[in-house]
Amino acid sequence: MTGPLAEVLDGQREADLQRAARALLKEPLLTADGPHADAFRLVRRHSAELREWFERNVGWTLRTDADAARLRKTPGTLTDATHPAREVGRAALPFTRRRYVLLCLTLAALERGESQVALGRLAEQVVLAAADPELVAAGITFTLERRDERIDLAAVVRLLLRLGVLRRVAGDEDAYVSGSGDVLYDVRRRVLAGMPAARRGPSLIESQGFEERLVEMTAQTSLDSDELRFRAIRWKLTRRLLDDPVLHYDDLTDEELAYLTRQRGFITARIGELTGLVAEVRAEGIAMVDPHDELTDVRMPEQGTHGHITLLLAGHLARADGPVTAAELASRVRELAAEHGGFWSKSAREPGTEPELVEQALEKIVALGLAERTEHGVVPRPALARYAVGEVVVGEPGRAHHPAVATDLIVKDEK
Repeated sequence: MTGPLAEVLDGQREADLQRAARALLKEPLLTADGPHADAFRLVRRHSAELREWFERNVGWTLRTDADAARLRKTPGTLTDATHPAREVGRAALPFTRRRYVLLCLTLAALERGESQVALGRLAEQVVLAAADPELVAAGITFTLERRDERIDLAAVVRLLLRLGVLRRVAGDEDAYVSGSGDVLYDVRRRVLAGMPAARRGPSLIESQGFEERLVEMTAQTSLDSDELRFRAIRWKLTRRLLDDPVLHYDDLTDEELAYLTRQRGFITARIGELTGLVAEVRAEGIAMVDPHDELTDVRMPEQGTHGHITLLLAGHLARADGPVTAAELASRVRELAAEHGGFWSKSAREPGTEPELVEQALEKIVALGLAERTEHGVVPRPALARYAVGEVVVGEPGRAHHPAVATDLIVKDEK
């Protein structure tokens, strides 16, 4: 078929492929009957093209079947802890170490269990697994007799419900936490099987150190040729451009920087074709910008009191010549409260809340790659300079407008 109709159909196919790729980057696990069912069907329709692109360009595998689509992602930076799993709900608190351990033990118990399980029975299996001497030696114990431990298990289960690993049949997690009831779940075994993303099972890893174990679990085959080494570099750079808000050149090795200098146009063009992200190239690094502001779990600027405080502190940090301590930032928040407090929530104006407000702002700024924490304080990164232009103008209560920041310049992060 040729002519205008063919061009329209080709354009529609490319748009659908882009939507499918963006859906996978935002939600690497999609289920047929989940909240993103339309995206799942789109991914299945274009699974062959998507699978080939991800395998060739980033070394990620895509598995699809009638129940789920799972993109097994390996991050470009293994030690980045700024995008944790979070509670399902309004608070969205980050997972603690205890909850991560509970998540792993729960997945192991579900793998060995039946197609249906009660939360009480699942808890018993987790307690048995937690008695492992190595866990005990590491200071991790679970009895699930205390309320806070049951709350942790309920948070893990709710995450698995959101991911589609479990389906609630009857009951409620709150009743289990209070000791007044139980919950029954269907275990979706195909979805469960797709959860691990490591190339090697953790039980096969011999290293003891945390970072060393991560490297072994995600390591590629032996890189004994230039072709394999360059492919590994290309994969790592493409992963970081897809996953990280900003890629700073000074974070790269000399070999990685040399490769990126030669191949930057090719790599960014390939990403742009698949995802619609636009490369913003500066002297210090690259950000793949999302014009649609969809592929992000951290937004800046953002409405509300905390968004306003974060933006003001970002502007303050951007003008700093060196490290800024948390105490200095807290002092700055007190000054800002006197100037802008009329637009803030009442709780944010309470004396003594400054350290908490600073920490909330720093979590976002650091997660976006705009600053880093050091032993001497918070150090701004080059990308933060965009927030140093002009003064913040306050509009309606709870909303801040910054002339240096347009909504189409929000950098993306799909983690």
